[in-house]
Amino acid sequence: MRKIIAALQLSLDGHIEGPQGELDWVDSWEDRFGVCEQVDTCLLGGAMYPGYEGYWSAIQADPTGVLEFTGRPPTSQEVAYARFAAVTDHVVLSRSLRHAAWPRTRIVRDLAAIRALKSLPGRDMHAVGGAAFVASLINAGLVDELRLIVNPILLGPGKRLFGDVTGRHALRLLDVAVLTGGAVRMDYALRPGTDEPLATTLLP
Repeated sequence: MRKIIAALQLSLDGHIEGPQGELDWVDSWEDRFGVCEQVDTCLLGGAMYPGYEGYWSAIQADPTGVLEFTGRPPTSQEVAYARFAAVTDHVVLSRSLRHAAWPRTRIVRDLAAIRALKSLPGRDMHAVGGAAFVASLINAGLVDELRLIVNPILLGPGKRLFGDVTGRHALRLLDVAVLTGGAVRMDYALRPGTDEPLATTLLP
């Protein structure tokens, strides 16, 4: 069965947004998780999808222009992800969203549809976010792997990444890497014993 890999950025104190939804502390939204080469589908919650679609559509339309969301041009790796997103299937879980502008995007109404999709042949799937959506996947036992980039910042109040996760979920460390700028990437398996651990990588 194909995996669902949840890959997200968070602050050192466990938040994905500041108290007013601030995301200016994230330097880049490029794929630093290494998921693009192994997935053929992106999964998102309905609350996150409109902003996600707008951000990457803006880069697709003008790869050198200043982005309204960040106030800067996209990085070369963000342009690469925008090209990946343009040709990759997206599945959005929402009870209220009626339309998605991207032609390779479809809307599903419940987790049963994602569970069914997971059982089909194909490459792995990337759970992009948001926090409530990823929590619902974890609570349903659908996430196989967490790839987290912890940024060197304390946000204080804000939206917790795992605030809606219920119960205990055993994790097994697969890999650790120190990234440029002091961020740390940590990869965990949510189903201990299903995969051999990767070699731990500590970079200077």
